[in-house]
Amino acid sequence: MAVLVGCNYPNTEYELQGCINDVIAMKHMLSKRFGFDEKDIELLSDEEGSSALPTGANIKKALENMVDRAMEGDVLYFHYSGHGTLIPSLKQNEPHRKDEAIVPCDFNLITDMDFRQLVNKLPPKASFTVLSDSCHSGGLIDQEKEQIGPTTMASEDQARCSRPKFIPYDQVLQKLKQLTSIDTPNIGRHLKEHFKDQASLSFCLNKLDQAQLSLERATKDDYGILLSGCQSNETSADVSLEEGEGGEAHGAFSNAVQKVLMQNSGRLSNKEVVTKAREVLQEQLYKQHPCLYCSDENADATFLLQS
Repeated sequence: MAVLVGCNYPNTEYELQGCINDVIAMKHMLSKRFGFDEKDIELLSDEEGSSALPTGANIKKALENMVDRAMEGDVLYFHYSGHGTLIPSLKQNEPHRKDEAIVPCDFNLITDMDFRQLVNKLPPKASFTVLSDSCHSGGLIDQEKEQIGPTTMASEDQARCSRPKFIPYDQVLQKLKQLTSIDTPNIGRHLKEHFKDQASLSFCLNKLDQAQLSLERATKDDYGILLSGCQSNETSADVSLEEGEGGEAHGAFSNAVQKVLMQNSGRLSNKEVVTKAREVLQEQLYKQHPCLYCSDENADATFLLQS
Protein backbone atom coordinates (compact mmCIF):
# COMPACT_ATOMS: atom_id res chain seq x y z
CA MET A 1 0.00 0.00 0.00
CA ALA A 2 1.20 3.51 -0.72
CA VAL A 3 0.29 7.14 -0.15
CA LEU A 4 1.91 9.64 -2.54
CA VAL A 5 1.73 13.40 -1.87
CA GLY A 6 2.84 16.16 -4.24
CA CYS A 7 2.47 19.82 -3.20
CA ASN A 8 3.29 22.51 -5.77
CA TYR A 9 1.44 25.32 -3.88
CA PRO A 10 0.15 26.87 -7.16
CA ASN A 11 -0.50 30.62 -7.34
CA THR A 12 1.25 31.30 -4.04
CA GLU A 13 4.60 32.83 -3.14
CA TYR A 14 5.73 29.34 -2.14
CA GLU A 15 5.05 27.76 -5.55
CA LEU A 16 7.16 24.80 -6.66
CA GLN A 17 7.19 23.08 -10.06
CA GLY A 18 8.29 19.46 -9.81
CA CYS A 19 6.53 17.91 -6.84
CA ILE A 20 3.47 16.51 -8.60
CA ASN A 21 5.68 15.10 -11.36
CA ASP A 22 7.70 13.33 -8.65
CA VAL A 23 4.79 11.36 -7.24
CA ILE A 24 3.28 10.57 -10.65
CA ALA A 25 6.63 9.07 -11.68
CA MET A 26 6.83 7.12 -8.42
CA LYS A 27 3.30 5.78 -8.86
CA HIS A 28 4.37 4.32 -12.20
CA MET A 29 7.51 2.85 -10.62
CA LEU A 30 5.57 1.25 -7.77
CA SER A 31 3.14 -0.38 -10.16
CA LYS A 32 5.54 -1.53 -12.87
CA ARG A 33 8.59 -2.54 -10.84
CA PHE A 34 7.41 -3.30 -7.33
CA GLY A 35 4.06 -4.87 -8.13
CA PHE A 36 1.85 -2.48 -6.16
CA ASP A 37 -1.82 -2.75 -7.13
CA GLU A 38 -2.99 0.66 -8.39
CA LYS A 39 -6.09 0.47 -6.19
CA ASP A 40 -3.74 0.35 -3.19
CA ILE A 41 -1.94 3.56 -4.23
CA GLU A 42 -3.52 6.82 -3.06
CA LEU A 43 -2.25 10.02 -4.70
CA LEU A 44 -2.94 13.45 -3.23
CA SER A 45 -1.92 16.62 -5.07
CA ASP A 46 -2.84 20.29 -5.29
CA GLU A 47 -3.11 20.13 -9.06
CA GLU A 48 -6.16 21.96 -10.40
CA GLY A 49 -9.14 19.63 -10.38
CA SER A 50 -7.59 17.19 -7.91
CA SER A 51 -10.20 15.14 -6.05
CA ALA A 52 -8.01 14.84 -2.94
CA LEU A 53 -6.08 17.90 -1.85
CA PRO A 54 -2.95 17.34 0.28
CA THR A 55 -4.19 19.14 3.38
CA GLY A 56 -2.78 18.12 6.73
CA ALA A 57 -6.00 16.34 7.67
CA ASN A 58 -6.24 14.50 4.34
CA ILE A 59 -2.62 13.35 4.45
CA LYS A 60 -2.91 12.11 8.03
CA LYS A 61 -6.21 10.37 7.27
CA ALA A 62 -4.67 8.58 4.29
CA LEU A 63 -1.65 7.51 6.33
CA GLU A 64 -3.75 6.38 9.29
CA ASN A 65 -6.05 4.38 7.02
CA MET A 66 -3.03 2.70 5.42
CA VAL A 67 -1.50 1.80 8.77
CA ASP A 68 -4.83 0.62 10.21
CA ARG A 69 -5.36 -1.68 7.21
CA ALA A 70 -1.85 -3.13 7.39
CA MET A 71 -1.39 -6.81 8.14
CA GLU A 72 1.69 -8.61 9.42
CA GLY A 73 4.48 -8.44 6.84
CA ASP A 74 2.86 -5.77 4.63
CA VAL A 75 4.98 -3.20 2.78
CA LEU A 76 3.80 0.39 3.29
CA TYR A 77 5.22 3.38 1.44
CA PHE A 78 4.79 7.16 1.79
CA HIS A 79 6.36 9.54 -0.72
CA TYR A 80 6.19 13.25 0.04
CA SER A 81 7.44 15.95 -2.31
CA GLY A 82 6.90 19.51 -1.12
CA HIS A 83 8.06 22.09 1.38
CA GLY A 84 9.55 21.27 4.76
CA THR A 85 10.35 23.44 7.75
CA LEU A 86 11.86 23.39 11.24
CA ILE A 87 9.89 24.22 14.37
CA PRO A 88 11.03 24.84 17.96
CA SER A 89 11.20 21.52 19.79
CA LEU A 90 8.77 21.03 22.67
CA LYS A 91 10.42 17.80 23.83
CA GLN A 92 11.71 17.90 27.40
CA ASN A 93 15.08 16.40 26.50
CA GLU A 94 15.61 18.69 23.48
CA PRO A 95 15.03 22.24 24.79
CA HIS A 96 17.47 23.87 22.37
CA ARG A 97 16.80 21.79 19.29
CA LYS A 98 14.33 22.02 16.46
CA ASP A 99 11.97 19.40 15.10
CA GLU A 100 11.31 18.54 11.47
CA ALA A 101 7.94 19.02 9.78
CA ILE A 102 6.37 18.83 6.34
CA VAL A 103 4.10 21.62 5.10
CA PRO A 104 0.79 20.46 3.56
CA CYS A 105 -1.00 22.84 1.20
CA ASP A 106 -3.08 24.30 4.07
CA PHE A 107 -0.06 24.71 6.40
CA ASN A 108 -1.41 22.20 8.94
CA LEU A 109 2.07 20.92 9.78
CA ILE A 110 2.82 17.21 10.14
CA THR A 111 5.81 16.64 12.41
CA ASP A 112 8.30 13.95 13.32
CA MET A 113 6.09 13.04 16.29
CA ASP A 114 3.17 12.20 13.99
CA PHE A 115 5.36 9.84 11.99
CA ARG A 116 6.62 8.22 15.19
CA GLN A 117 3.05 7.47 16.25
CA LEU A 118 2.29 5.87 12.87
CA VAL A 119 5.38 3.65 13.04
CA ASN A 120 4.53 2.61 16.61
CA LYS A 121 1.11 1.37 15.42
CA LEU A 122 2.49 -1.01 12.78
CA PRO A 123 1.74 -4.73 13.11
CA PRO A 124 4.72 -7.12 13.39
CA LYS A 125 7.08 -7.22 10.41
CA ALA A 126 5.12 -4.59 8.46
CA SER A 127 7.65 -2.12 7.07
CA PHE A 128 6.78 1.57 6.63
CA THR A 129 9.12 3.37 4.22
CA VAL A 130 8.96 7.18 4.14
CA LEU A 131 10.69 9.03 1.31
CA SER A 132 10.57 12.75 2.01
CA ASP A 133 11.84 15.03 -0.75
CA SER A 134 11.67 18.21 1.33
CA CYS A 135 13.99 20.55 3.16
CA HIS A 136 15.22 19.64 6.66
CA SER A 137 13.82 16.12 6.23
CA GLY A 138 16.61 14.29 8.05
CA GLY A 139 15.14 12.87 11.26
CA LEU A 140 11.51 13.18 10.14
CA ILE A 141 10.63 10.00 12.06
CA ASP A 142 11.27 10.87 15.71
CA GLN A 143 13.88 8.68 17.45
CA GLU A 144 14.75 6.70 14.30
CA LYS A 145 18.36 5.50 14.20
CA GLU A 146 20.70 7.26 11.78
CA GLN A 147 22.38 4.92 9.30
CA ILE A 148 23.55 7.44 6.69
CA GLY A 149 23.67 11.06 7.75
CA PRO A 150 25.75 13.97 8.95
CA THR A 151 27.56 11.92 11.61
CA THR A 152 28.26 8.91 9.41
CA MET A 153 29.22 10.40 6.05
CA ALA A 154 31.62 13.19 5.17
CA SER A 155 30.07 16.18 3.42
CA GLU A 156 31.32 17.14 -0.01
CA ASP A 157 31.56 20.72 -1.23
CA GLN A 158 28.93 21.25 -3.89
CA ALA A 159 27.78 24.24 -5.85
CA ARG A 160 24.48 23.78 -7.69
CA CYS A 161 21.30 24.93 -5.96
CA SER A 162 17.83 25.30 -7.48
CA ARG A 163 14.83 26.62 -5.56
CA PRO A 164 14.83 25.05 -2.09
CA LYS A 165 11.79 23.17 -0.81
CA PHE A 166 11.82 25.22 2.36
CA ILE A 167 9.48 27.69 4.05
CA PRO A 168 11.25 29.47 6.96
CA TYR A 169 9.63 29.13 10.36
CA ASP A 170 8.84 32.84 10.62
CA GLN A 171 6.93 32.68 7.31
CA VAL A 172 4.99 29.63 8.47
CA LEU A 173 4.12 31.49 11.67
CA GLN A 174 3.07 34.58 9.73
CA LYS A 175 0.81 32.49 7.48
CA LEU A 176 -0.84 30.89 10.51
CA LYS A 177 -1.34 34.30 12.14
CA GLN A 178 -3.30 35.31 9.06
CA LEU A 179 -5.50 32.24 9.46
CA THR A 180 -6.29 32.81 13.14
CA SER A 181 -5.89 36.59 13.65
CA ILE A 182 -4.27 35.78 16.99
CA ASP A 183 -1.20 37.83 17.85
CA THR A 184 1.07 35.28 19.52
CA PRO A 185 4.44 33.73 18.61
CA ASN A 186 3.18 30.34 19.86
CA ILE A 187 2.80 28.27 16.70
CA GLY A 188 1.02 25.49 18.55
CA ARG A 189 -1.73 27.85 19.66
CA HIS A 190 -2.36 28.93 16.07
CA LEU A 191 -2.48 25.36 14.81
CA LYS A 192 -4.83 24.17 17.56
CA GLU A 193 -7.07 27.22 17.14
CA HIS A 194 -7.47 26.81 13.38
CA PHE A 195 -7.20 23.03 12.88
CA LYS A 196 -8.61 21.86 16.24
CA ASP A 197 -7.97 18.14 16.85
CA GLN A 198 -6.43 17.80 13.37
CA ALA A 199 -3.32 19.66 14.54
CA SER A 200 -0.06 17.73 14.95
CA LEU A 201 0.56 15.60 18.04
CA SER A 202 3.56 17.85 18.70
CA PHE A 203 1.08 20.51 19.77
CA CYS A 204 -1.86 18.44 21.03
CA LEU A 205 0.00 16.09 23.40
CA ASN A 206 1.47 17.25 26.68
CA LYS A 207 5.15 16.70 27.35
CA LEU A 208 4.60 13.50 29.35
CA ASP A 209 2.52 11.92 26.58
CA GLN A 210 5.14 12.93 24.00
CA ALA A 211 7.84 11.33 26.12
CA GLN A 212 5.74 8.15 26.38
CA LEU A 213 5.35 8.04 22.60
CA SER A 214 9.10 8.22 22.18
CA LEU A 215 9.60 5.61 24.90
CA GLU A 216 7.42 3.12 23.03
CA ARG A 217 9.99 3.17 20.23
CA ALA A 218 12.62 1.75 22.60
CA THR A 219 10.41 -1.06 23.93
CA LYS A 220 9.30 -2.72 20.67
CA ASP A 221 10.62 -3.69 17.26
CA ASP A 222 10.88 -0.67 14.98
CA TYR A 223 9.73 -0.96 11.37
CA GLY A 224 10.13 2.65 10.26
CA ILE A 225 12.46 3.48 7.35
CA LEU A 226 13.18 7.09 6.37
CA LEU A 227 14.92 8.12 3.17
CA SER A 228 15.32 11.89 3.47
CA GLY A 229 16.21 14.24 0.65
CA CYS A 230 18.77 16.02 2.79
CA GLN A 231 20.18 16.38 6.27
CA SER A 232 18.11 18.15 8.92
CA ASN A 233 20.19 21.33 8.49
CA GLU A 234 20.02 21.34 4.67
CA THR A 235 17.58 22.19 1.90
CA SER A 236 16.32 19.99 -0.95
CA ALA A 237 16.14 21.35 -4.49
CA ASP A 238 13.10 21.76 -6.73
CA VAL A 239 14.36 21.68 -10.30
CA SER A 240 12.44 23.90 -12.72
CA LEU A 241 11.29 23.04 -16.22
CA GLU A 242 14.20 24.99 -17.70
CA GLU A 243 16.79 23.25 -15.51
CA GLY A 244 15.36 19.75 -15.54
CA GLU A 245 16.70 16.98 -17.73
CA GLY A 246 14.28 15.88 -20.44
CA GLY A 247 12.29 19.10 -20.18
CA GLU A 248 10.43 18.21 -16.99
CA ALA A 249 10.46 19.79 -13.56
CA HIS A 250 11.20 17.50 -10.62
CA GLY A 251 12.61 17.24 -7.13
CA ALA A 252 16.34 16.59 -7.23
CA PHE A 253 16.18 13.73 -4.69
CA SER A 254 13.05 12.07 -6.15
CA ASN A 255 14.67 12.17 -9.57
CA ALA A 256 17.93 10.75 -8.22
CA VAL A 257 16.09 7.80 -6.64
CA GLN A 258 14.22 7.21 -9.90
CA LYS A 259 17.55 7.16 -11.76
CA VAL A 260 19.08 4.72 -9.29
CA LEU A 261 16.12 2.36 -9.60
CA MET A 262 16.08 2.55 -13.41
CA GLN A 263 19.83 2.01 -13.70
CA ASN A 264 19.85 -0.97 -11.31
CA SER A 265 17.25 -3.57 -12.22
CA GLY A 266 18.25 -5.97 -9.45
CA ARG A 267 17.49 -5.78 -5.77
CA LEU A 268 18.94 -2.82 -3.86
CA SER A 269 19.10 -2.39 -0.10
CA ASN A 270 17.81 0.77 1.53
CA LYS A 271 21.41 1.71 2.26
CA GLU A 272 22.40 1.20 -1.39
CA VAL A 273 19.52 3.34 -2.68
CA VAL A 274 20.52 6.27 -0.47
CA THR A 275 24.25 5.88 -1.14
CA LYS A 276 23.73 5.76 -4.91
CA ALA A 277 21.30 8.70 -4.79
CA ARG A 278 24.00 10.69 -2.99
CA GLU A 279 26.38 9.85 -5.82
CA VAL A 280 23.88 11.02 -8.46
CA LEU A 281 23.32 14.34 -6.66
CA GLN A 282 27.06 14.83 -6.18
CA GLU A 283 27.62 14.33 -9.90
CA GLN A 284 24.89 16.88 -10.61
CA LEU A 285 26.50 19.31 -8.12
CA TYR A 286 23.49 19.63 -5.83
CA LYS A 287 24.14 20.91 -2.34
CA GLN A 288 22.21 18.30 -0.39
CA HIS A 289 23.01 14.96 1.19
CA PRO A 290 20.26 12.32 1.41
CA CYS A 291 20.11 10.35 4.65
CA LEU A 292 18.82 6.99 5.88
CA TYR A 293 17.21 6.42 9.26
CA CYS A 294 16.10 2.92 10.30
CA SER A 295 17.14 -0.12 12.31
CA ASP A 296 20.34 -1.98 11.43
CA GLU A 297 18.27 -4.82 10.01
CA ASN A 298 16.26 -2.53 7.74
CA ALA A 299 19.36 -0.72 6.51
CA ASP A 300 20.40 -3.91 4.77
CA ALA A 301 16.88 -4.99 3.83
CA THR A 302 15.83 -4.70 0.20
CA PHE A 303 14.15 -1.40 -0.72
CA LEU A 304 10.36 -2.01 -0.55
CA LEU A 305 11.24 -5.69 -0.05
CA GLN A 306 11.55 -6.27 -3.79
CA SER A 307 11.70 -10.01 -4.44
